[in-house]
Amino acid sequence: MKNQVQLITYVDRLAGDLKGLQRLLGGPMAGLFGGVHLLPFFTPIDGADAGFDPVEHTEVDARLGDWHAVCDLGRGCEIVADLIVNHISSESPQFKDYSSKGASSRFAGLFLTYDRVFPAGAREEDLLRIYRPRPGLPFTNITLRSGDKHLFWTTFTPQQIDIDVQHPEGQAYLQSILGRFRDAGVRMIRLDAVGYAIKKPGTSCFMIPETFQFIAELTAQAHALGIEVLVEIHSYYKQQIQIAQQVDWVYDFALPPLVLHSLFARNAEALARWLSIRPQNCVTVLDTHDGIGVIDVGAGPRGEAGLLAPADIDRLVETIHEQSQDQSRMATGTAANNLDLYQVNCTYYDALGRDDNQYLIARAIQFFVPGIPQVYYVGLLGSTNDMELLKQSRVGRDINRHYYNPAEIEGALKKALVSRFLELIRLRNTHAAFAGHAQVEIPRADSLSIAWKNGSHWAKLDVDLKEPRATVTHSEIAGSSNVVRWDSRINTIAPEAMR
Repeated sequence: MKNQVQLITYVDRLAGDLKGLQRLLGGPMAGLFGGVHLLPFFTPIDGADAGFDPVEHTEVDARLGDWHAVCDLGRGCEIVADLIVNHISSESPQFKDYSSKGASSRFAGLFLTYDRVFPAGAREEDLLRIYRPRPGLPFTNITLRSGDKHLFWTTFTPQQIDIDVQHPEGQAYLQSILGRFRDAGVRMIRLDAVGYAIKKPGTSCFMIPETFQFIAELTAQAHALGIEVLVEIHSYYKQQIQIAQQVDWVYDFALPPLVLHSLFARNAEALARWLSIRPQNCVTVLDTHDGIGVIDVGAGPRGEAGLLAPADIDRLVETIHEQSQDQSRMATGTAANNLDLYQVNCTYYDALGRDDNQYLIARAIQFFVPGIPQVYYVGLLGSTNDMELLKQSRVGRDINRHYYNPAEIEGALKKALVSRFLELIRLRNTHAAFAGHAQVEIPRADSLSIAWKNGSHWAKLDVDLKEPRATVTHSEIAGSSNVVRWDSRINTIAPEAMR
């Protein structure tokens, strides 16, 4: 992938359809993004889990366009798409065929049931050992149209039926998606929910050795088609380090809570420790279509120390609730039908109390940390919690999944906060220093410095958490009108600092 900032967005919620997104990226947002991660655009985009429950994974939802529109978009920027590895919709043709024909269906081996994993039954301790990010056991009792009854493995929702990725039909299903992506020019895939893909009796069924082997095999298949692989895993940080050795890219999900902790506690030591050991092949994020994860900085599966102490995590979560005027509390935990117990649902801007200065400090840190920065569409426009959508849907994550109209986008792009943010994006995309090497220092516990150098090109971020303030200085960019000095405080750019 290009060493430039990526956009991650739902097509319909930002631009209506694929052609609308192409116009946006070629017009008001021209030059901002080297790539775009299209959140599930398959049929349908509005199922039980906002597209992550595909009925037809190889088909573009007609409301967004078609594969030709995906190809057209890809001519201007590199496309990232989700390969939803773990499950398929109960409304899919494959499951309907199995429901009607039972064991005689071609797809009988595609779907995981309780007895397929535990043919001799399971003890209580076996079931309690299974890791699931939501309350309860991962099984749903379904009566098929054939009359057969089974306990289907459903890691996420009852409408998302887990597939057997080791069965020939499961392998063929994933290969068909990879082939469709290759034909459409998809440059990189994100393996969604892949950590849950392998089930083995007597284990947690999450990120077990067999999972790592499966990821390695799937990555090799993608590479054979010219597709890079990004793995999406919310887990203990040492597992992130381990998986990064096998794939092209991993998410740095520890970064969002650590940046918040640094700003809240006025202390960069925990963040600096992580930056000293984290993988370098990271896609860096602050916000995504999901919540702000806390499991990524928490303790390990056997109680190993995390990146933050439990008391610090508790303070972090409570501070987000306070900063957001308790709006995040209304969308997190068991509130609003939310089932992701390890995430806080809130826009990153609201998590920082809508403080423009601190928001820009956070973004500057993200862009200077080694990796490929990815910016979520709501965060790009500096938007606030969508309490009306939350009220309507009663889905916790919808607080950060706003539907924009053109007038809202036009207004947001005129805001001083967004204008300053776009300056950072353009700097990160165009400055030669970011093709070099970075050095991280903490002169004091309440300060952070990240310096990039590539030959005679250099760029440096200095963060004073006590004040708080972030300043960026850098060597000139030939023929550019970028600032030579950038300051997180909205009104502190002196005219003479502009080129």
